[in-house]
Amino acid sequence: MNQTVQTDDARERVLDEELIGVLTAISVVAKRLAKNLTLLTKQSQSNEGGKSDEQNERTGRRNRGTA
Repeated sequence: MNQTVQTDDARERVLDEELIGVLTAISVVAKRLAKNLTLLTKQSQSNEGGKSDEQNERTGRRNRGTA
């Protein structure tokens, strides 16, 4: 019985360490992607004269249909 508990604990530790490794790798990749997206956004804005989200800008007009 005691041997089984130790084996289960060791297996659980290995799985925990593997999970930690995978989550760390995901975090590193996510950070790199965020950095690249930030750089691309800045580069795109400078190429377009600094405008961002142009399609979402409000013009001050309301689109009203006829009654």
